[in-house]
Amino acid sequence: MSRVVADSNGFVGDWASAVRRLFNFPKSGEKLMFTSRPPQSIENKGVLSIPADILETPKEYIFYMDVSGLSKSDIQVTVEDKNTLVIRSGGKRKREDGEEGCKYLRLERRVPQKLLRKFRLPKNANVSIITAKCENGVLAVVVEKLPHPNKPKTVEITVS
Repeated sequence: MSRVVADSNGFVGDWASAVRRLFNFPKSGEKLMFTSRPPQSIENKGVLSIPADILETPKEYIFYMDVSGLSKSDIQVTVEDKNTLVIRSGGKRKREDGEEGCKYLRLERRVPQKLLRKFRLPKNANVSIITAKCENGVLAVVVEKLPHPNKPKTVEITVS
């Protein structure tokens, strides 16, 4: 039995909805599988987290990240601790230097020194088969899924 809760803002719902809203829990467990761990250490000061889109297909997981201004050689994709996908870049995005006597009137695009993003992969991710492709400023990392285990077959044996 769930209790109905009403708050000062007029929110009406059950306890589970109230707790989920309060702590910003996802409605499904799928979003918990791809938790991103922001950099916490002092050595990662000045590191920018890369926004990502994650697509699940029947055979793979695909991570899309914008890395405009970086070359392929600046990007590193690794797996740490057996199930953590790590994308990092130590490369610098370069600003266009104008001709002599030119100056920027406005600088709104960030030029981070380093980029870092970590994802905990689900159990069915095959960390042995990961590919990455950087094209037109978008990095696509493809993580294959492990094949589903075969269902045990039931063999009928006649008793004589």
